[in-house]
Amino acid sequence: MAALQATPLKTLAFSRRRAGSAALRPRQMASFRCSAAARSYNITLLPGDGIGPEVVAVAKDVLSLAGALEGVELRFQEKLMGGSALDATGVPLPDETLAAARDSEAVLLGAIGGYKWDNNEKHLKPETGLLQLRAGLRVFANLRPAAVLPQLVDASTLKKEVAEGVDIMVVRELTGGIYFGKPRGFETNDNGEETGFNTEVYSASEIDRIARVAFEVARKRRGKLCSVDKANVLEASMLWRRRVTALSSEFPDIELSHMYVDNASMQLVRNPKQFDTIVTNNIFGDILSDEASMITGSIGMLPSASVGESGPGLFEPIHGSAPDIAGQDKANPLATILSAAMLLRYGLGEENAAKRIEAAVTETLNQGFRTGDIYSPGTTLVGCKRMGEEVLKTVESEKAVAAIN
Repeated sequence: MAALQATPLKTLAFSRRRAGSAALRPRQMASFRCSAAARSYNITLLPGDGIGPEVVAVAKDVLSLAGALEGVELRFQEKLMGGSALDATGVPLPDETLAAARDSEAVLLGAIGGYKWDNNEKHLKPETGLLQLRAGLRVFANLRPAAVLPQLVDASTLKKEVAEGVDIMVVRELTGGIYFGKPRGFETNDNGEETGFNTEVYSASEIDRIARVAFEVARKRRGKLCSVDKANVLEASMLWRRRVTALSSEFPDIELSHMYVDNASMQLVRNPKQFDTIVTNNIFGDILSDEASMITGSIGMLPSASVGESGPGLFEPIHGSAPDIAGQDKANPLATILSAAMLLRYGLGEENAAKRIEAAVTETLNQGFRTGDIYSPGTTLVGCKRMGEEVLKTVESEKAVAAIN
């Protein structure tokens, strides 16, 4: 289980704050919640579109069983989001959905989007609903682990000697930068041509808070942090580099380096083991985290978490909605199941239940079960539901119990 547990959010040790309270670390926050809620939690499920409903259904069953075995009661409510919300209500994120998410202890999202809505106006695209949800929950730090598991090293498209042992955490700023900067829009220039424009902008406080998260993550990992920017061209990146460098004096035990984004994208393929923790802005993180994920062999294996200073976190697999295979029982549910483990650990502070799930996933892979995206000769090809059933069996196994002790 060591390889699987090396990169999830248990590396995270930055403080969250509740109004009127001192800083609370994730497990301290969990203790506070447990005493108030008697180990009973409200979870908002957002299945979304495409394969989202399939993988969330599987993860819900695993969450329920792992929680019950550890004396945790989970109460679920399911809400519309993305394309399904557009079809039903005309907007990608209904007010009811956002209110439910805010009132819960954690949010588990499946996937959103699909060809059906690709030509919608921007404010009516499923992806706009995701941006609105992140903003509404005030989550600003997105953590994406990319670790090559020993059982799946041959699934990587890189040579074994390059992929083996890769263990990277990408810390991406989530609510600033070019995706949210203003002004933005369309206009006509002096030559009569239509132009489109966006603004890459960051404040010092936005950079500082994501950098602190990244330094703390690196401190709990191997003590190396690479800040990725484009400071040779972009003023926003120049400020980014200055602020990260200045903050490094508070973390003398962390080895800080800087890298331009174009070089970083090349180095991730050339020599990914040089990286431990990467911190970068919104758009660079969006791209680099997807690139890093493919080193592992399949984005169907990788979870993520988005957290803020207070309130519920948002937990989701990094894969898309895969409309081409939706409803065919071909989806890999393991990334969503592992996102559920992160939810338990960092949304609720239920460490033992999280360990059960992670151990169950590892044991299921050890037994040779594979969905199509990670299948290789000599293993057993299964669908989404069967993979979920096999994980459920092992949640109660001796190896899952041993992972707790």
